[in-house]
Amino acid sequence: MDETRQRDREGTRRRILEAARRLFADLGYDQVTMRLISAEAGANIALINRYFGSKRELFAEVLAMQGRFPGILDGPQDELPRRLAEYVAERLFSDQGSPVVAALIRSSGCPEIHEIIRDRVGTAILQPLAALLPGPDAVFRATIATALITGTGTMRQLYGPDAVGTPDREAVIARLTVVFEACLAVPAPVA
Repeated sequence: MDETRQRDREGTRRRILEAARRLFADLGYDQVTMRLISAEAGANIALINRYFGSKRELFAEVLAMQGRFPGILDGPQDELPRRLAEYVAERLFSDQGSPVVAALIRSSGCPEIHEIIRDRVGTAILQPLAALLPGPDAVFRATIATALITGTGTMRQLYGPDAVGTPDREAVIARLTVVFEACLAVPAPVA
């Protein structure tokens, strides 16, 4: 009996998360209500409150679904600019945009969740990248690279898979590699 109830609970929680992800991506945080999520998930609104506490906390869970850079930050340091360029190019050329990125873009104007978005970008991208960079100004250099990475989602969202205007993926990767090399480079000492 407890095992069945646990499976039902996990299934309901998953349905709520998926419904919220779709709705936040389509409508943005401000336009989504708990009732709308409840209807989309086929779940009682009280369960949303029980499992997630609030719409704000549910939005944070949706953002956490994106995960971190899988394997991008692992590997030799000198190959990091190329790996970042490949990651960005993959996102630009993808036939499917990320629903989580769409939710971020459509919701970024809402002050209620700015802290959640900043925290997510910080913990998923900026801080792990800065921790890898040697030398001074690591946070500054990681911030510039993070701006390029997050801007990719906006470009992809606005323009679709034709965002870069060229079918030559390798040319895009080559240019982005140079840009990331410049962003991540240890500054030359001032004479």
